[in-house]
Amino acid sequence: MSIDSTTEFKPVQIPMSQRIRERLVASKTRYHANDNIAQFIQPGELDQLLSEVEEKLKDVLQSLVIDTNSDHNTQDTGRRVAKMFINEVFKGRYVPMPPVTEFPNASHLNELMIIGPITVRSACSHHLCPIIGKVWIGVMPNEHSNLIGLSKYARIAEWIMSRPQIQEEAVVQLADLLQEKMQADGLAVVMEADHFCMQWRGVKDMDAKMINSVMHGSFLKDPNLRREFLSLIKR
Repeated sequence: MSIDSTTEFKPVQIPMSQRIRERLVASKTRYHANDNIAQFIQPGELDQLLSEVEEKLKDVLQSLVIDTNSDHNTQDTGRRVAKMFINEVFKGRYVPMPPVTEFPNASHLNELMIIGPITVRSACSHHLCPIIGKVWIGVMPNEHSNLIGLSKYARIAEWIMSRPQIQEEAVVQLADLLQEKMQADGLAVVMEADHFCMQWRGVKDMDAKMINSVMHGSFLKDPNLRREFLSLIKR
């Protein structure tokens, strides 16, 4: 069989998701749904990943037997959902942690501080249904603790929650990160949230909420401090 010398061979385009995945695997880095992988994404690649996700979502709509060609409501749904996933609800996977300015505890503060309620939004990693709730953070600083600006608690919480999560793991991630940043004597996180995977599907229970907490240091050891924190957030 002869080969036409004029035939052009186009290089095979490796999907962006595969290129990012290969970097993760090569570095033996975990990339679960609630992990941040920003360091493995190079400038400009997020737009390419978004376009790839758009095409995959168009295929999903086709498999759901939705005529996206003649239905004006769904003609751009693949693009809209891809932008929503990458740039909004799963943004915490793809961008670095927001900058956090730390201040020395110049006044030697050693009294309980409570921040909240902070409204948080996430998505259940089982069904990708919304999780919407509130977080309270308790801090017991010492003279060597780092303090952070009030708005930074909300920014860090949003960064952690903007990934496919389960609530039990999300509060652990948030508490561990804040403890690492602040080196406080004690740190506590309480989260209360509505889970649409229960309200929208399954048992369809509109009233059920989930409340859980993580306690570090003096909040774990001192029942009086823990009781004070919990009583104050109930107000």
